[in-house]
Amino acid sequence: MKAREKGITVGKLPTGVKNCITDVEGVKVGHVTLDLPLDEFGNDYACTGVTAILPHGGNLFNEKVTAASHVINGFGKTTGLVQLNELGVLESPIMLTNTFAVPAVTQGTLEYMLGENPEIGDTTGTINIVVGECNDSYLNSIRLFPVKPEHAKEAIMKASGHQAREGAVGAGKGMICFGYKGGIGSSSRVVEDFTVGCLVLSNFGKIEEFRAFQYDGKNGFSETADGSIIIVLATNAPLSDRQLQRVAKRCGIGLGRVGSHFSHGSGDIVIAFSTAEKISHFAEELTETRIQIREDSLVMNQLFTAAAEAVEEAILNSLSQAGTTKGRAGRVVNHLNFLKEE
Repeated sequence: MKAREKGITVGKLPTGVKNCITDVEGVKVGHVTLDLPLDEFGNDYACTGVTAILPHGGNLFNEKVTAASHVINGFGKTTGLVQLNELGVLESPIMLTNTFAVPAVTQGTLEYMLGENPEIGDTTGTINIVVGECNDSYLNSIRLFPVKPEHAKEAIMKASGHQAREGAVGAGKGMICFGYKGGIGSSSRVVEDFTVGCLVLSNFGKIEEFRAFQYDGKNGFSETADGSIIIVLATNAPLSDRQLQRVAKRCGIGLGRVGSHFSHGSGDIVIAFSTAEKISHFAEELTETRIQIREDSLVMNQLFTAAAEAVEEAILNSLSQAGTTKGRAGRVVNHLNFLKEE
């Protein structure tokens, strides 16, 4: 169950119908989960996966969307963020996986996009693939590279606009949050005529740092490293890439509210995009016109609030939706038993 179904309400803004990133029209999410032994004794285990977030269901290279990223703490191994911030556009799915799988997922995503666009690297330029990661090596035999390029392709092809699965699924299969099972979480907020959706890959924090709500502290542990979180923020509000970066910065507020202090070894990264306008790769006009929200409008402040609330609730959903998970070397990470605040 989501956190709200367990009596936990975050913030004051209303959620979307699904309380999910897919409340932003056109956004799709797909998962591939690997959960299997890699040797006959079970010492090595694939407890990992891939998650794909598509801004829309069309050709992502030909119809780019406005985008930006914000690095809260840079202990991470992402691909594609340099160009994304330089040009302010996203032209591929946003892919999530484990740290050592970034090359394989990048390759698989590139192969998929080349198949969709024969002109890339031939009659037009190259493509910028965006991949984010967290370290799942406590549960996953990360050194054996169980994630392959075909898993990235499969995650993209499975993507749908339905309510995204959460918890120990896709890239979140082996992730740990505050000493409990974390992973994929999602939430959304409605502001005027606009929707802000968030999806997180949570893999950070020690049990003693978790501060949002009462919990059963008997079954968690503090043996993991600092960890990381990737936050994907989607909206249909017409924002420039600079404005998206401003909204992305407010995601750190939601992260801090649950107890994170952005640890030394934590890769805390936000990738944000707007679906309000599609930018044609092949447009020949010298100039282009785009609509954006006024900077000093009340809506901008509400979007800041929406980002903070959606991130906080998405993190709690990643915990509430993740079941107890067994991984390599017989290791087990328990489900967090939320207790309603009195």
